[in-house]
Amino acid sequence: FFCFVEIMSDFRDAYCKQLDSTGSGIKAIITRLSHLLKHRDPPLWDHLMVTTKVDPQFYSFRWITLLFTQEYEFHQGMHIWDFIFSAKDNARLETVLDVCCAMLIHIRKDLLQGDFTANLKMLQRYPATSDLQHIVARAFALSSAPRCPS
Repeated sequence: FFCFVEIMSDFRDAYCKQLDSTGSGIKAIITRLSHLLKHRDPPLWDHLMVTTKVDPQFYSFRWITLLFTQEYEFHQGMHIWDFIFSAKDNARLETVLDVCCAMLIHIRKDLLQGDFTANLKMLQRYPATSDLQHIVARAFALSSAPRCPS
């Protein structure tokens, strides 16, 4: 319970409708994810945002606000939460964004081949067969790399 309270306190602004359009609200968090993907994988960002016009709000809102609990089974979600808790207190949100970015990069090949409908379906129902260990390892590598400019 203590761990849950800690992580929820880090993300409280994402759950407050009055803060949606502020620098700490969910819209700003999703924008930060888009910037991170653009910095880490420009061709994938370009395909999603420009070519197929799949806005990150269509999939990442659920990923972030539910902290991956809908994309993975309970024990897998706890593995991701362990990774999030391993981050310094002030870096947990960045770690969540690194996991989101790693999830996108993990299915990069399929996303680059997809159109709007296929990509949206894939991102809203993230592939259950995805290698979670690989995703967490990639997220760790992303979190260790220099951050993108805001």
